[in-house]
Amino acid sequence: MPPPPPGGSAKTVPDTALVSVEPNSELLRFAAVGSVDDGKSTLIGRLLHDTKQLFDDQLEAISAASRRGGADGFDLSYITDGLRFEREHGITVDVAYRYAATPHRKLVIADCPGHVQYTRNMATGASTADLVVVVIDATTGLREQTRRHCCIAALLGVRHMLVAVNKMDLASWDRSAYLDVDREIRALAQRLGIENVTTVPVSALKGDNVATASSCSSWYAGPTILEALEHAEAGAWATEGGAGGRLPVQWVVDHPAGDRGYAGMVSGGTIHVGDEVVVLPTGARTRITSIHAFDGPLEEAAARMSVTVRLEDDLDISRGDMLAPTNGAPEIVNELRATLCWFGPHRVVAGQRFRIKHTTRVTRARVVCVESRLDIGSLDLGAASSLADNEIGVVRLAVATPLAVDPYRVNRVTGSFVVIDEDTSATVAAGMVGTPDFATAVSGSLS
Repeated sequence: MPPPPPGGSAKTVPDTALVSVEPNSELLRFAAVGSVDDGKSTLIGRLLHDTKQLFDDQLEAISAASRRGGADGFDLSYITDGLRFEREHGITVDVAYRYAATPHRKLVIADCPGHVQYTRNMATGASTADLVVVVIDATTGLREQTRRHCCIAALLGVRHMLVAVNKMDLASWDRSAYLDVDREIRALAQRLGIENVTTVPVSALKGDNVATASSCSSWYAGPTILEALEHAEAGAWATEGGAGGRLPVQWVVDHPAGDRGYAGMVSGGTIHVGDEVVVLPTGARTRITSIHAFDGPLEEAAARMSVTVRLEDDLDISRGDMLAPTNGAPEIVNELRATLCWFGPHRVVAGQRFRIKHTTRVTRARVVCVESRLDIGSLDLGAASSLADNEIGVVRLAVATPLAVDPYRVNRVTGSFVVIDEDTSATVAAGMVGTPDFATAVSGSLS
C-alpha cells in the first residue's frame, strides 16, 4: 500500500463551534466550484482519502499515476481527475462524480472544472446541487471565474455555500488573509441572494480543517469541511417553491387490461391518490386513481420519486405532457422570457432557431430578441443584442409547442431547460425561466 499523503496537525474543535442541529442521513448533493489551480480536486481527494472512502487498489493506482505524472509523492487531485488529458494538463475538464458516506450522511460529490472553457460542465454539476463548495486560493483571493461560478450556482437555485479558503499554509496561516476572503465572498453571496454561507480556512494539500481540525488555526473555532457537510440542509433542489406536485410524463405504459399508466418523476411537491389534476397543455381535468412505484402501490408520492399513475378518465396524453394540481398549475406559454448561460461557439442573436428540452418535451424555438447581458463584476444587466460564449443574459424565446412552465425560483425542474443546436445536437445553453433576482437592470436595458 502506498504511503498516505501528508497530513496536518489535528486538534479537537470546541463543541460550541458546531451547528446546533442534529446531522441526518439524507443524501446531500454538492458541487465543488472555483477557478483553475485553487485546489478543488485536491480538496475532494483529501476529503475522500481522510474519510477512508478509497480501497487499497485505488490508492495503488493513484500512487502509480502520480509517479508517471511526475508528481512529488501522492497527488490527491488524481482521485477525481481520471482522464489522461486532465492529469497531463493539471486541470479538470469534465464533471467528476464521486460518492461517499459518513456515519451521519451520504454524499454525492460533483468536482466541477474551473477553466472558463468548460463552464458548461460546471453548470451541469451544479444543476442538482443542494450546496456548493467554493474553493478559493487564500493567496490570490476571489477571481473572475469563481465569481462566474457563484453567479451560475445562484441562477441555478443553490442557496447554501460552503467556502474553503485554501492554501492557508502558503499564506502562513495569516488570519487577515482568511478574513479578506471571508468579507469578499460574503458580500458577493449577499448580493446573489445566497442565504447561508460558511467559510473554513483549510490546507487541502496537508489536510488541515478538511476532515480533522488543525492546530495551525488556533484563531478559528468553526467546523471543518466535513462537519459543515454533515450538518448542511439536504434534498431541497426538487422541492423548492411549494407550488404543488408536477409530473412530467416520460412514458405512457399500456397495461394488458387495456388501461394506461403515465410514468415520470415528481417535482415541486407531493401528489396523492384522489387528487384532481389538469393535463397540460390541453387543459383536460381528471383524478389520480392509483400511484405505483417499483416496489408496489402508494397512497402518495413525494418530490424526486419516480412513479406511474393511473387516471380516472381515458385521455389523450403522451410524452411531454404534464400532470399538475388544478389549483396552482404551471403557466402555459408560447413565448417566454428566460436567463441563458450561453456555452455555444457562436454568438446568439435574434432570429436564430434551436431546439429546447423542457422536462420531457423537446420542441423548436426561435430567439425573438436578446434583451440584456450580465456583467459578472458589477452584477448589472446592461442592454445587449447578442451573447457570446460563457456570457449570461436575458432573452425572449418563441416556442413551436406550448410549454407548461414555472418561474425557476418556484420550481427548479419545470423552470429550467436546455438549448440544443439543431445542426450538431450539442447543448449550447442552460436556461432558467425568469430574470436573475440578484441583478440590477441598467436603465433602458429591460422592457
